[in-house]
Amino acid sequence: MWTRYLFQVTITLLVVLQTAADAVDYQGRTKRVPAPLLYFRGSALPGGARFNNEIDADYTRQILPTSSNFIWRTFQQPNEADRKPVQRDGVFIDDMAGVAYASNNEIYVSARYIGGYSGNVKAEFTGVIYHEMTHVWQWSGKGQAPGGLVKGMADYVRLKAGYAPSHWVGPGKEDRWDQGYDVTARFLEYCEGVRGGFVAELNKKMRDGYGNGFFQDLTGKSVDQLWRDYKAKYGQ
Repeated sequence: MWTRYLFQVTITLLVVLQTAADAVDYQGRTKRVPAPLLYFRGSALPGGARFNNEIDADYTRQILPTSSNFIWRTFQQPNEADRKPVQRDGVFIDDMAGVAYASNNEIYVSARYIGGYSGNVKAEFTGVIYHEMTHVWQWSGKGQAPGGLVKGMADYVRLKAGYAPSHWVGPGKEDRWDQGYDVTARFLEYCEGVRGGFVAELNKKMRDGYGNGFFQDLTGKSVDQLWRDYKAKYGQ
């Protein structure tokens, strides 16, 4: 008989304030709960068994604090007051199309994507978590920043963490600085070379709003000039 389940991995983050430093306690559990639209035989979704065998909940629980700490260092946010007020988060392995997304401080990863990925799925999963966890912590100009920039900053963090997959475009490729994802990540890496700490300062400025003039403020050049210089550097 078909049974309806949603295989989910839930990771709860409890932020504990201490006088000397901030501590984050990560608690996780794997469970099955009713879901109305998902049908399967056995104990896992398509991709769920691969998640259990090649990634697992314990590893997921491990990389959440690791990725958060890396993001805070990248954005130069040693103090809680510098960060978004995130007190809890969840990671769900869900039956859906696409790869992953973050919403309301929760990260949803596609079990279908995990099941169908042809390479090192653990490394890919780790990179996806770094990207989506960046969305949890980054500022977005109160919704005013270009979506491509927001996504590009998340991929920049993934790039700096060493989890950029081989299929990403090389430096200098494509046509727009705000195209997003790997394209914008490569451009931000260039801007970081123009001014050390650029990405951290840009994220800090995006706490209260956004304007393309931020690039001029931080580097002395407009974003369009920076893009032209970036393309020229790589002969594009």
